[in-house]
Amino acid sequence: MYTDYHLHSSFSGDSDTPMEDMIKRGIELKLKTICFTEHMDFDWPTSEYNFEVNTEAYYHKLLEYKEIYKDRIEILFGIEIGMQPHLAEKNSIYLREYPFDFVIGSTHIVDGQDPYDKDYFAGRTEAASYLRYFEMTLDNIRIFKDFDSLGHLDYVLRLGPTKDKHYTYKKYADVIDAILKTIIENGNGLEVNTAGLKYGLAAPNPHPDILKRYKELGGEIITIGSDAHAPEYLAYEFHGIHALLKSCGFSYYTIFRKREPEFIKL
Repeated sequence: MYTDYHLHSSFSGDSDTPMEDMIKRGIELKLKTICFTEHMDFDWPTSEYNFEVNTEAYYHKLLEYKEIYKDRIEILFGIEIGMQPHLAEKNSIYLREYPFDFVIGSTHIVDGQDPYDKDYFAGRTEAASYLRYFEMTLDNIRIFKDFDSLGHLDYVLRLGPTKDKHYTYKKYADVIDAILKTIIENGNGLEVNTAGLKYGLAAPNPHPDILKRYKELGGEIITIGSDAHAPEYLAYEFHGIHALLKSCGFSYYTIFRKREPEFIKL
């Protein structure tokens, strides 16, 4: 894989890595294309982090480096938009204000709670907490469709008390199938996010069983991202993604420029 379509720098509230350091690492790895997808999460429930990117500063700095490094690596302008049901219109207005190449739609907040906070899991089983995350994701994508790829579908596993130890696709098949059918109907893609491996999961997000099911249902748009917030995690564990996608039935993966998909043969 020579493209990474999920990267963060110090323009995101949970990274302190200068953008240029990420770019230089991409060049070291001989990547052809990288797409920064800084966080834009309106109405974050705590003050610990600020996940509303200064988009003007981000865009102008990216354009500066795009010119400097144009002969060495392609640098694209993306965003990871945090979905909550009441933010659908606000997110759509925001996305129309800038010429993004690529938009990831992600569920980070569930019923006003961040699953990173262990209070999210208090008073209910891990399974019920996971189910609610999937239900919220489904609510989000039924209301908000203006994204190119659905980010880290089973992201909540990274944060659960036992992570993916007791997790299977089949336990949540009804709601996950509804999610997959909705993004296919809406023309959205599905992200393979390798950060799940960094967090100790047995597989990327989402689980390969979900990727297979997406393909069975007619899904074709697969994007690949490391979700790196530091240079050492750029293109993390990408060496296994080619075989994984082939085993799930895919012949292509997808990149975006100016929000238009291009299918790359595996």
